[in-house]
Amino acid sequence: MLYGQKKRNRFFARRRQAYRAMDVTCKLYERLSVASDPMGLYNFRPSVRPVPLEVHIAGFPGKHYCPRMATMNRPTFQAIRQHSPAQPALVFVSSRRQTRLTALDLIAFLAGEDNPKQWMHMSEQEMDQIIGSINDPNLKLTLAFGIGMHHAGLQERDRKTVEELFVNQKIQVLIATATLAWGVNFPAHLVVIKGTEYFDGKVKRYVDMPITDILQMMGRAGRPQFDNQGMAVVLVHDVKKNFYKKFLYEPFPVESSLLAVLPDHLNAEIVAGSIQNRQQALDYLTWTYFFRRLLKNPSYYGLETLDAADVNHYLSGLVEKSLKTLEDAFCVTFEEDERGVLPTSMGRISSYYYLSHMTMLHLRNNLSPTLSWQQLLDVMCKVHEYSQLPVRHNEDILNGNLAKECPLPVDQLTLDSPHTKAFLLLQAYFSRIPMPCTDYNTDLKSVLDQAIRILQAMIDVSAEQGWLATTLRLQQLMQSVVQGRWLKDSPLTTLPHLSPALMRLFRRHRKWAMLPALLRIRYKGLVAILSAQLTEAEIEQIYKVLQDLPDIRMSVALRGSWKDAGSDEEEKVLDKTDLASGECVLSSRTSLVAGQEYTLCVKFAKLNPSKERKAHAPRFSKPTEPGWFLTLGSIEQKELIAMKRVPPISSRCTHQLTFTAPQVPGRAQLALYLMSDTYLGLDQQYTLDFDISC
Repeated sequence: MLYGQKKRNRFFARRRQAYRAMDVTCKLYERLSVASDPMGLYNFRPSVRPVPLEVHIAGFPGKHYCPRMATMNRPTFQAIRQHSPAQPALVFVSSRRQTRLTALDLIAFLAGEDNPKQWMHMSEQEMDQIIGSINDPNLKLTLAFGIGMHHAGLQERDRKTVEELFVNQKIQVLIATATLAWGVNFPAHLVVIKGTEYFDGKVKRYVDMPITDILQMMGRAGRPQFDNQGMAVVLVHDVKKNFYKKFLYEPFPVESSLLAVLPDHLNAEIVAGSIQNRQQALDYLTWTYFFRRLLKNPSYYGLETLDAADVNHYLSGLVEKSLKTLEDAFCVTFEEDERGVLPTSMGRISSYYYLSHMTMLHLRNNLSPTLSWQQLLDVMCKVHEYSQLPVRHNEDILNGNLAKECPLPVDQLTLDSPHTKAFLLLQAYFSRIPMPCTDYNTDLKSVLDQAIRILQAMIDVSAEQGWLATTLRLQQLMQSVVQGRWLKDSPLTTLPHLSPALMRLFRRHRKWAMLPALLRIRYKGLVAILSAQLTEAEIEQIYKVLQDLPDIRMSVALRGSWKDAGSDEEEKVLDKTDLASGECVLSSRTSLVAGQEYTLCVKFAKLNPSKERKAHAPRFSKPTEPGWFLTLGSIEQKELIAMKRVPPISSRCTHQLTFTAPQVPGRAQLALYLMSDTYLGLDQQYTLDFDISC
């Protein structure tokens, strides 16, 4: 099995180098700590900032979150009127839904004022032109009153427009989610933090925001060069008011989160070779930030005393538990003496693709040689990585409505599951079903961003087991994910402007009904087919995409030892004909020696060299380059023999695929597949007939 070993060796070498650099940093820190006086963490009052900050904290009663947020809307309006009547004001809320509800309530309060549009600092004619280019209907309404909304559910163009209006002080109030507090410099005179809780989909309840996030939001008020003083108003649950008064400016220690992911960290080090036994795993822990915090705050991590024996017992238990977890997930194995630990192929795949050991256990237990394309999609959506997908309040209802439109059924009892949501999002993506809300577009992007590395790992696991059919179906699933189409859809629908309804035009011209043949069509021929339904500009776009699609020709030669050869090794050319369209049988019949190792030399030639390196995948979440899978399998045994990834083919290149001839004498029929990892309909299959002799 060939998996690009050189590339992985370079990857692990870079990782070891990074960890060595981290070790040097830790040693330097330790020397400084010993050599110098004890260091402390200093906290400064807001009055000594370059721009002094005045902070007001107000508490609000109410057990339930949503009614409590509603009671904060009038105090928010009053805070803006009192502290920032004509200067920029930022209002931070916990969710995208709250941005909308808060903005609508502020508009209702403005309606009772003498000048309802006092927060809009530009002419209504200019604002009307800007509103005409906005897509979000709620944002259109709020901008007319000088109130902007900013969250990840907005289209990028809408977000940029709001940002420019607020920075240039054309609108006075911006209501945003907490993510705006990090990395974006939006100066404001007043910051209102409307609630300090957010809904955590993993625990399905509202939890407190980190203190660091609260401080970051407050820090947006009163920026140097823009203001002489800043104001911050923090609206909290009344039972937590004293907590925020006491601890808002007192430093909290930063604790380690290593324990939650310790097995995956150890697995990466075992694969890299820096951990080879239990003692080295224990030594690795002593170099971590977790170990330093353990000695400073042992009770936080469940350690009772700092006695050397207790610390050693505690760390040894962590190592033993983590290694046992990895062994149960088939990521590591122990040597006969039970001291040395070795990585398995599952562990290497997990480390290489940055996947959890729980994902590898899931793939081990659920992948099989007979799964259908739909079943593989279900397995993919149930990996651990998708457990972090947010399922917000009442989204189980939206999932239920979306499930009625999707072709593949889901369990109605799991509509609040992130895995079910991922399954529905991908179905809607393949079917081009409109998302029920803008949040789902963001969630779909998150699903697609992780899908490729998950599928790559699934292909590696399947190939390692020698499952030919499952490996090929997974490669086809990857094509569907990149192109946003079901496998049963015509590959021509991946071209721009070609809907399923237009496929009847190509059925009348059967010569061009397949994508490989359509690559060679002339522009006039394409016009003759489509001119009745599409404009000339649309046809030109289709033709340009066709010119950039890879048109690959292959020729195959076999290198190895032969009984009738005069030398130990020579190369035999199996075929030199054009094999670039459809399924083909190579004409040459060659005798192989049973059990002997041979190498297929596959020469690629791209018939339409194009300067365009990126694949045509307009619906995928990010640009990608078209690669290939070269797969060799036994047709009779339905077994995968060898597989290799082929990088994008720019002109001419040669790749080798090494395999072992079958042990049983007789006739052997092998299949060579060239599968795209990007495009539907450009796959090639060739049948190789061999005579196996002793």
